[in-house]
Amino acid sequence: MHMQAAALALATACRMVLAVDPRTVPLTSTKCSAPNRATGVTKDIEIKYVDINPQAERTLLMVHGWPGLWHVWREQIEAFKDDYHIVAVNQRGFGGSEHPGDLETSNTMGDLTGDLTCVLAHAKVEKAICVGHDWGSQVCHEAARMRPDIFDGVIGYAIPYLPYDSPFTPMSRLIKLLPTLSYNLYFSDKTAQATVELNRDVRRTLRATLRTVNTPPPTGFLRSTDSFLRAWDTIEVIPPIPFFSKDEENYWVEQFEAHGFNYTFGFYTAGTRYGSWALVQSQGNQTIPQPVLSILPTSDPVADWVSAAKLLKSADHTPQLTVKTTVAAHWLQMEKSAEVNVFMQEWLDVHYPVRKRESEEEKHKKDEL
Repeated sequence: MHMQAAALALATACRMVLAVDPRTVPLTSTKCSAPNRATGVTKDIEIKYVDINPQAERTLLMVHGWPGLWHVWREQIEAFKDDYHIVAVNQRGFGGSEHPGDLETSNTMGDLTGDLTCVLAHAKVEKAICVGHDWGSQVCHEAARMRPDIFDGVIGYAIPYLPYDSPFTPMSRLIKLLPTLSYNLYFSDKTAQATVELNRDVRRTLRATLRTVNTPPPTGFLRSTDSFLRAWDTIEVIPPIPFFSKDEENYWVEQFEAHGFNYTFGFYTAGTRYGSWALVQSQGNQTIPQPVLSILPTSDPVADWVSAAKLLKSADHTPQLTVKTTVAAHWLQMEKSAEVNVFMQEWLDVHYPVRKRESEEEKHKKDEL
C-alpha cells in the first residue's frame, strides 16, 4: 500500500499539463476490408492510428469509445511510450477513419475486431494487450474473446465486460431499469435527428459530454429519448472541458467538425446490437481466459458500473480478473490519470513485464560510477 501511494505521488508530481500535443503526433493509416450489409458490398475503408515506439517488445493497442479519438489516451501514451509499443486507433467513423456506410448492421463487435486485427497486421504486431475505454472496452473484451491468438490481455476502462449470455434485450426495455441509458435509444431510433443536433455546435456537444466529478452535467442529462443536449438548455455557455488545454479542445472540435458525428452512432443501433449478440451466440463462447484488468469509476453519470458488473456476473466469465475503482466520472483515464496509470503499471508488471528503458539521468549516474 505504501509503495502504491509513493508511486501515485510521484506520478502526480511528474504529470505534465499537456501530456501529448495532438498536432505533433503523426497518424498512420491502412485499408481494412469492411462489409456494408445493407448493400451487400464489401469495400476497403481507411483506418487511422497512432504508432509510437514500434521497437518495444510488447504492444498496447488503445481503443476509444463514444465520442472519442486516439487522443483520449494522451496520459497513458505519455506514461507508457518509453517501455511499450503504443498503437492508438481512431475507430471507424471517428477522426477521419472511414465507415462502410451502414450504421444499422455494419458496426458489430465482429466488424470492429476485424478493424483492430487489420491495424495490428499493418503495424506488424502479432500480439497485443487491448486497452479500451467506454465502447472501446467492450470492443477489447470481445476481441480477446474472439481472437485469443492475438490479444494477450485486456484493460477495460469505465465499462466492465458485458457478456452476451442472456436473451437479446431491446434498449427500450433496458431504459426502464436504467433511465440514464435513454440517450442510447435516441441515438438508435432517431439517428438522423441526433446527427443534426450534435453537429450543430460541436464544441457545445463535446463540452456537454466530457465532464468530471467536480464539473458534473445537469441531473437530466442522458435521460431523454428525443434529445441529447436538452438538459443543458438553461446554461448558455457550457464551461470548457476540464482536463483539456484550450488547444486540445480546439483539436477535438476541429476533428468532429471536419468529420461530423454522422458515422459515430454504430455502437448504438438496434441492428448492430442484435448482430453482435447473434455472433456471440453462434460462436458459443462467453469466457475470456486471458488476464483482464477492469478499472471502474464510482461516479459515472451513465451507470453504476461496479454494481452492473456484479449483476451481469462479469467475473464468472473472466477467471483472471482484477478490479480497481477510483472516484471519477466517465473519463477516468484523463480525470484520474495518475491513479489509473499506477493501477495499469502494477498489473502490467505482474502479467506482462518488460525491460524498462533507462532514462538519460539513470545512464549518466551509471557512467559516473
